[in-house]
Amino acid sequence: MEADEATYNLHIMLRFELEKDLVSGKLPVANLPKEWNDRFEAYFGIAPPTDTLGVLQDVHWSSGLIGYFPTYALGNLLSVQYYNQAVKDRPSIPDDIASGRFDTLRTWLNENIHRHGRKFTSDELTRRVTGESIQSRDYIAYLKAKYSEVYGL
Repeated sequence: MEADEATYNLHIMLRFELEKDLVSGKLPVANLPKEWNDRFEAYFGIAPPTDTLGVLQDVHWSSGLIGYFPTYALGNLLSVQYYNQAVKDRPSIPDDIASGRFDTLRTWLNENIHRHGRKFTSDELTRRVTGESIQSRDYIAYLKAKYSEVYGL
């Protein structure tokens, strides 16, 4: 079952919760497909018709990759928080992007984010760049604005 932009973080939450239960031993691997389906139905109101479209639809676990999903949620939050700050600092960015020019945004990212490498934690860097800690407000506002426009809400 594919995630869309509005539900992606819920998919991440589901996987993270299951990963914690697997790693702690609370959830035996043999019970993972059923637990996935039960929680998926509880969160999304639908059940995957097959394990291929459910618990197995992502390659991370079958590749032995555990613990990555929370970083994707963090990236979703930070992408909007940083973009909003970039636009405050350089108001031409939306028009530049609309014209196919990404150099203003790239330069802003290089100057404010990339040049620091691993010098700061994510929250420290975010506070330095935006004046705030990592927060969900901007991401929620972005989703509300986008989906209100798309669906006339």
